[in-house]
Amino acid sequence: MNSSHHAPAVPVRSSYACGTSDTPLLGDTIGDNFDRTVATYPDREALVDVPTGRRWTYAQLRQDVDVLALGLLEIGVTKGDRVGIWAPNMAEWVLLQYATAKIGVILVNINPSYRTHELEYVLHQAGISVLVSARTFKTSDYAAMIEEVRRNCSLLRSVLLIGTSEWDGLLEAGRRGDADRLAKAQAALSPDDPINIQYTSGTTGFPKGATLSHHNILNNGYFVGAICGYTPEDRVCIPVPFYHCFGMVMGNLACTSHGCTMVIPAPGFDPGATLEAVQQERCTSLYGVPTMFIAELNHPDFADYDLSSLRTGIMAGSPCPVEVMKQVVSRMGMEQVTICYGMTETSPVSTQTRVDDSLQLRVSTVGRVHPHLEIKLVDPVTGLTVPRGEAGEMCTRGYSVMLGYWNDAEKTAEVIDASRWMHTGDLAVMDDDGYVNITGRIKDMVIRGGENIYPREIEEFLYTHPDIVDAQVIGVPDVKYGEELCAWVKLRDGAGQMTAESLRDFATGKLAHYKIPRYVVVVDEFPMTVTGKVRKVEMREKSVQILGLGEAAAIRSP
Repeated sequence: MNSSHHAPAVPVRSSYACGTSDTPLLGDTIGDNFDRTVATYPDREALVDVPTGRRWTYAQLRQDVDVLALGLLEIGVTKGDRVGIWAPNMAEWVLLQYATAKIGVILVNINPSYRTHELEYVLHQAGISVLVSARTFKTSDYAAMIEEVRRNCSLLRSVLLIGTSEWDGLLEAGRRGDADRLAKAQAALSPDDPINIQYTSGTTGFPKGATLSHHNILNNGYFVGAICGYTPEDRVCIPVPFYHCFGMVMGNLACTSHGCTMVIPAPGFDPGATLEAVQQERCTSLYGVPTMFIAELNHPDFADYDLSSLRTGIMAGSPCPVEVMKQVVSRMGMEQVTICYGMTETSPVSTQTRVDDSLQLRVSTVGRVHPHLEIKLVDPVTGLTVPRGEAGEMCTRGYSVMLGYWNDAEKTAEVIDASRWMHTGDLAVMDDDGYVNITGRIKDMVIRGGENIYPREIEEFLYTHPDIVDAQVIGVPDVKYGEELCAWVKLRDGAGQMTAESLRDFATGKLAHYKIPRYVVVVDEFPMTVTGKVRKVEMREKSVQILGLGEAAAIRSP
């Protein structure tokens, strides 16, 4: 044999992973799955609305859900119709979620912070025929805003304000309704039917309506709960919004598919009310985006609350700072807290850390692929899967991928390719064990003098500064380098001044010189979308004004 022939090179392992599982997917509709849980645990507590003091066992919850479903049938709502819900977190939101699912009506979640312009857009775009709404919330007068746009929305034939005579009338009609009619409606549904439209809070342009089926969200909620180790003993505190997947899927559907208790601490997020609810209801699990956990940990009375019942929970919605995660484990006792990653278009979760993962994996990754899903990281230019250890765009395929954007085939085709892969727009790296680290948005990457910089890495470093409680890093225009780094920081109470110079002193020798932010802006809060995602687009615009970078901003790259 000729020894000059080299052995063929072994192909590099690619950034692809598939979630195998011994637990099959659920083939139920949401209504059937809910009824199965009720039959198994009729006397267990299902729902606690802490602000109003109302409580439901599973049997009681089913009774009220069925009354509401029958009421909707009585007013002529049928399978495939769109019913909007415009309200903060409250028991009625949960009732409507399950009532619409039982009769095949598509629930359209409307963001509680919308104003008339956005409300009118969603009413039109989704073709909503019935709108269920709170009367008011905080400074929003929903009733007045609905009146203002109603005449422009010809398809909207009925508005039901919760707690008014119209709402009571609907329930009264439901109580007189025929249970057989509901059973027939429920039996005529397929798990693949669309059941929910969620508008993604696009940071630019009009929001798009991600259309999700029973199969999409029921299974995602079920497997999120399974990975958290949920049993009927668990009580889940849900301060995250119901109009978002975090609340209604990872919260409500995870609970009802495992027989757990849903606990509503307040209509909107309030750190004190959340800690109070955990203590009062002996919650075993707590959800939140990082900013919520930061607010709870920094609450002046934090030490006075008994959080000893907590075991697990989920931090998700935006990158989870390492230091915050460590405090959630040590100070809140959430030893088995998990991190989830996903997006509305994927129902939402694609990866999750496991409860027995090391703290290091839980603070430095978003876990590994969920059961029954596939993920891959691709080169955004060539579309080819990158080797493990290299950054690529995160793509997901499987049962969780949405049916599409409501009435928008063009936008759907931009994100779901011919092989049914959902392209997320997020950059990620996969390690040899399949754990994924999100390194940023393709759009957020900063290119400074030809160097690709991922803000996430610098944000993590800034959290190690003793005076910084929260940090966001963005690229701002620069005449010489094209872009420079700017850090927006929130400081702890009592911290001294922070300047670009003092931050440079802290970072020198620890970060490569080109990764040290040139500018520092000290703020009390970051501009946020309602789902707790930081609006970096707005931060860039404000930074240009604050730092006087208009001249650099006017330069157009070739």
